[in-house]
Amino acid sequence: MENMILQLIYLIGSITFIMGLKMLSHPDTARKGNLLAAGGMTLAILGTIFLYRDGNGEGLHNYAWIFAALIIGTVVGTAVSKKVQMTAMPEMVSLFNGMGGACAMLISIIEYRHIMANIATHTPGTGTMIVVVLGMLIGTVSFAGSIIAWGKLNGSIKDRTIAGGQAINFILFAGMIALVIMVASGKFTDMPALFYGILVLSALYGILFVMPIGGADMPVVISLLNSFTGVAAAFGGFLYDNPVMLTGGILVGSAGTILTILMCKAMNRSLKNVLIGSFGGAKAGGGEAGSKEQGNYKEISLNDTAVLMAYAQKVMIIPGYGLAVAQAQHTCHELEKVLNEKGVEVLYGIHPVAGRMPGHMNVLLAEADVPYEKLLEMEEANDQMGGTNVVLILGANDVVNPAAKEDPASPIFGMPILEVEKAEHVIVNKRSMKPGYAGIENELFFRPKSSMLFGDAKKVLQSLVTELKQM
Repeated sequence: MENMILQLIYLIGSITFIMGLKMLSHPDTARKGNLLAAGGMTLAILGTIFLYRDGNGEGLHNYAWIFAALIIGTVVGTAVSKKVQMTAMPEMVSLFNGMGGACAMLISIIEYRHIMANIATHTPGTGTMIVVVLGMLIGTVSFAGSIIAWGKLNGSIKDRTIAGGQAINFILFAGMIALVIMVASGKFTDMPALFYGILVLSALYGILFVMPIGGADMPVVISLLNSFTGVAAAFGGFLYDNPVMLTGGILVGSAGTILTILMCKAMNRSLKNVLIGSFGGAKAGGGEAGSKEQGNYKEISLNDTAVLMAYAQKVMIIPGYGLAVAQAQHTCHELEKVLNEKGVEVLYGIHPVAGRMPGHMNVLLAEADVPYEKLLEMEEANDQMGGTNVVLILGANDVVNPAAKEDPASPIFGMPILEVEKAEHVIVNKRSMKPGYAGIENELFFRPKSSMLFGDAKKVLQSLVTELKQM
């Protein structure tokens, strides 16, 4: 009876995951979808704790340890999540994703120790060993890679390109596969050195795999590592014959993979090119694109900017990481409302890889209650750019760089961009003329239609609101 109830709970949990993922596709339902999936997970956890029975009819033990861990994890996770700023959300996602990989890694280690303790009386099946070793391999790569991504995003770890790095990674990968085959075959299962060799090689591979990848490619890497964690969790579901764990892992793995492919498509690059080419690691001044003479840029005053926007019919705002750094999303929404009162239509052009993680700008603006219908995807924004009077770029850089379309020598050549030059006026808000996260000069700043409005995004927007209200 208890087993039937538990299976029903797992079914309910699996359904909530699927429904929650569907609801996450739209900001109006995303919060409810997240809560629904979290409720299903909570139900599955409690059902497992109180209703699970093994083949001998015994349930779980050590309730004190289990609930102590649950309470500590809940308190710490809640406190950290409430405290984190939107600018730090990408590294938070990387850190949480890394913890998921670490869990998969620890599950495999524990199960291997259990197998070794009983190997004299019970020989594990090949399928079981494949799940154990692959779960550890993928979980360890995800954990190590996510921690490096977390460090790179918060600035504590710099890009590092190791001489012969691709060859080293290939050797490590080949070594991991060889050890996986040896351990999973059953002939070398009782040799812990080989098993833990997979752990060491996987950790090294995860570190070296992410280390040289630059900032402009980090959204893709985060998405890819997220899919790795999902696959590792699915292996755990296979191992424990747990349908809700399997369903969750498959959903995360497949969603992360699809998102990775879509983001690569948005950058007009293959996943292989992202992982090997890593244009995000390019430095300004390197190569023909970086050394080209750009000419002079022109500045625009706050008053002139306010006049242009007040008498425009349509204004399009292009948000970027600079907006997130300044925490200016609420002020940006206030500017939108002031312009709307003056009869100006305001829209937002969103590039798929703007910011530091997938959907970063969407989440940022949703937090400020910007209506979702005003957020235009890149293709739709480009279609409307020709009828736009003023484009205001807030901290975006690489996603509006015309070199992506015009300069074959540029590291970002071929990446689809927001074609802001189709508008009548282009105003670029930046704190300085420093290159963007891809480390390359932006030719847009020196074009005839472009004007630079220097300053912190939040302060500039506050001043613009004040100017507009006085008109």
